[in-house]
Amino acid sequence: MRKTLVFPLLLIATLSMAEFHVTISDPATWSVSALAPFVGQTVIFDSPLYICSNRNSYTVSPRRIFSPTNQARPNSDEYTDILKLNGSGIMSISGISGYHRMGEKIYNLRAKINSTTSLSFLSGDWHGNTRADILQGPDTTALYYLGKPTLIVCGMNLEYYIVEAFDGQYGPTNLAEHQKQRAKISQALALINADIYGLVEVQQGTNALAEIAADLSANTGRHYSYITLTPSAGGTYTQSAYVYCTDKVTAVGQIQPNSTGVLNRKAMQLFRENATGETFIYSINHFKAKSGSGSGADANINDGQGSFNGSRVREAQSVLTKYRAFRNDAKDQDILIMGDLNAYGKEDPIIELINGGMVDLHRHFHADSSYSYVYGNQAGYLDHALCNTTLLGQVTGMCGYHINSDERDSYTYDGYENDGSIFRCSDHDPVLVGLRLGAELKPIDSREIEIAGPSYYRIYDINGTLLKSGSLDTYTLSDIYADMSRGRIYIVQVFTNGTGSVYKYIKQ
Repeated sequence: MRKTLVFPLLLIATLSMAEFHVTISDPATWSVSALAPFVGQTVIFDSPLYICSNRNSYTVSPRRIFSPTNQARPNSDEYTDILKLNGSGIMSISGISGYHRMGEKIYNLRAKINSTTSLSFLSGDWHGNTRADILQGPDTTALYYLGKPTLIVCGMNLEYYIVEAFDGQYGPTNLAEHQKQRAKISQALALINADIYGLVEVQQGTNALAEIAADLSANTGRHYSYITLTPSAGGTYTQSAYVYCTDKVTAVGQIQPNSTGVLNRKAMQLFRENATGETFIYSINHFKAKSGSGSGADANINDGQGSFNGSRVREAQSVLTKYRAFRNDAKDQDILIMGDLNAYGKEDPIIELINGGMVDLHRHFHADSSYSYVYGNQAGYLDHALCNTTLLGQVTGMCGYHINSDERDSYTYDGYENDGSIFRCSDHDPVLVGLRLGAELKPIDSREIEIAGPSYYRIYDINGTLLKSGSLDTYTLSDIYADMSRGRIYIVQVFTNGTGSVYKYIKQ
């Protein structure tokens, strides 16, 4: 009689060792509630998971978590939906060894499900956004999207690059700390190897800029000079300024300051490409921050835009006004606007610029996947690149270079984990734009995109508005494109077997 117990016991043991597969068909809407049947079990995720937080402990999700106002207009229904979704797909994960950046992906994750919001890491393969990937340099695929650029323009917040008059309030507190900051910044700028840098949060006067230009010249073998808004240093007050390669471009005329809002933080400069004689206006900006307590139009009304939104809107308006006046003197319509605007992609200051005729290059080339900054574990872009329609046809591509936002703060120059590398040299990622001045670049026509395996898609207009999405039943997108408007440009995202691709499509 006792022998009859052997089979049930073996069956129970077999079931306890079973591993279940979890497939996430749509990462954008997946919820942790789907894990309820697997609590206490070991599972293998057939879809990759992102590291979404690495500050104190790790969290993962099948999607990057974005700031709602980076993706949707404040207080809109879409904004409310994103708020809900942001909390519905995040799981804490323990047992991970080594250091991993936010945005890294775990493929073939094998984990024990402790609860619907808690996993224990058992094994997995790490790919994408690793330090090894980033050290290869900026994403040339993104910069060369529509052809090879002849100029690379970079906008970057240096997080208080201070070289003297240390007061302990902002940036380095002494020369030794500055030298650590300098080591990280100089490596990063040299690896970027841009032809023009628009820099914000660099100390007023000439000494900080002269140091940066000298380091770039020494590290790249090219000659760099600089343009300052301020003739002398003023404590730890910072400015926006330019550093540029004189081998490639010439600064034409005088720098044009914009005194609206905080002084010395907005400027325009006309640059001429030496090889072609073509010119364009480069506007570098640092709008007022969200922190602090404002009143009236600057009050925080809890719509995701923070304090001083009214001030930032006025700054955006002043940039447009300054441009309309300066373009006549410059005898050129082309303008590139970059810098830390302290507003995410769908907030009022950015909409003001778009309504004024500017194109958001983050959305134009990357739809809703672009970012340059992480706050509260939510990604988004405060560091912008916009241009007018005449320059748009001369832009080969753009990208954020994620050397900072995905790193732990402890890797700063004064952090306990500082390793002297480029990583976390600032709290903002540099943003790069490729230009081919004088060209008439045509978007890629991707009417027929070959899809390998089960896939789903999203289609956006050039402003980043989601028009349609769904699963692909066939191996071509022709049927999906059928009802789209002729002559319009669309951004198409296709996700296949855990990987994603972005295409630009013009309906013929």
